[in-house]
Amino acid sequence: TFCCLRLPGTKRQAGIAVPVGNAEQAMALIDGGWDRGIVMHVLAIGPRVYLGDIYLSLMREGHEVRVHAEDSPEERAFDGIIETVPDWRAELDWVGRAGLILFERADRGTIQDALRADGYRVIGGSAFGDRLENDRAFGQAVLQDLGLPVATSRAFERPRQALDWLSRNPGRHVLKFDDSRRPTFVGEHPDGLDLAFMLRRAPEGRVLLQERLDGVEVGIGAYFDGRRFLQPACIDFEHKRFFPGEMGEMTGEMGTLASYEGAETLFEATLGRVAPQLAAAGHVGYVNLNLIVEERGPLPLEFTCRFGNPGFAVLAAMQRDGWGDLFLRMAEGGAAGFATTPGWSVANVLTVPPFPAVDADAGPADDVPLFFLRQPEDAELRFHHLVDVRKDVQGQLLVRRRSGHAMIVTGIGPTVQDAQRVAAERARNVVAPELRWRGDIGDRFLMGERERLVDLSWLS
Repeated sequence: TFCCLRLPGTKRQAGIAVPVGNAEQAMALIDGGWDRGIVMHVLAIGPRVYLGDIYLSLMREGHEVRVHAEDSPEERAFDGIIETVPDWRAELDWVGRAGLILFERADRGTIQDALRADGYRVIGGSAFGDRLENDRAFGQAVLQDLGLPVATSRAFERPRQALDWLSRNPGRHVLKFDDSRRPTFVGEHPDGLDLAFMLRRAPEGRVLLQERLDGVEVGIGAYFDGRRFLQPACIDFEHKRFFPGEMGEMTGEMGTLASYEGAETLFEATLGRVAPQLAAAGHVGYVNLNLIVEERGPLPLEFTCRFGNPGFAVLAAMQRDGWGDLFLRMAEGGAAGFATTPGWSVANVLTVPPFPAVDADAGPADDVPLFFLRQPEDAELRFHHLVDVRKDVQGQLLVRRRSGHAMIVTGIGPTVQDAQRVAAERARNVVAPELRWRGDIGDRFLMGERERLVDLSWLS
């Protein structure tokens, strides 16, 4: 029996035949993380080329990728870098039932469920996953039904109703929206005066006021293959404030500290308990549960049922066999896990103005050039993740001024400090007018969060 192994640095089609004793030993090599030499058709679908860096990684691995984006070409990320197709349904014959269909966001679950029922292999989520993320009250109810303690929360159909309730119950609360694209607001004033101001400005739609908790904010995430979670799960620490020292407005995220080690205890007590419900829904994709850990235990806050940003990047740095291997394990099901790198990963988000705001009037002439002091070598590309960028006819990389969301750089190492140092070195190698990034990603963990989690027996 021979097992085909990919040579480092080559396309997936190129490989060598390695003799093994029998088919069982060959499968052991495959399950142990060896590349299976399979070239896949991948069809990616989303409101924009939100996960363009993953698509580039799949192409570097040798897969054929077609991307459909719903926004207009003149506004599209990765313009001049990734070609798109106008109608994803017209590509179903091309991708076939042996290929993979990837959905970017948690708002197309019903379509995904229908495609799976028709025999297609779909990664991204499910209608159930969409509701877990977008209907926050529903997500909390699911967790309560599983016996998990949850933070006290109240859902209101309109901001005005929440404002009336706050006037009768002054205090510090967290404001969340069913539209996950709107930033969370964490109230600081003991009488809720800052929260009242935000509620008066909020657009119409359902809002949730959640108990303000003082503990360690931590995320537990894992990939679900339709039947069970692939192991290992990850533990992550998001940094959402714009400025170092946790000051300024809440952004989508300014950086993340993560590891595939140490999540077991929290995973089994929280996210792992949702597996039967996800299996019943046929969910296939990444799921993350954000928690506040304090003396009462881990209190779940909210679900993310999609590939987050920069969450995908901070994990990609530690996933040894690439996205193609991982997606195939998720789509096929039955794999116990996947190969990871031990230690820590730090992701720094690099931005230019107007981030974290959006300038809808910015045009191509306003886009900002992006340079490297030293061009990264091919082996380093997996640590540099482009976000809202394009390339002009001369080949110059440009950051879209509409968002200013330029790039994510990651660093890995056996300690948090090692990962911080490597990520900072890569960030300093990037040059753009008015470029900025937080240099303190991971400091909270080193300055007290790790010790508190250890004291509460949630981290070894």
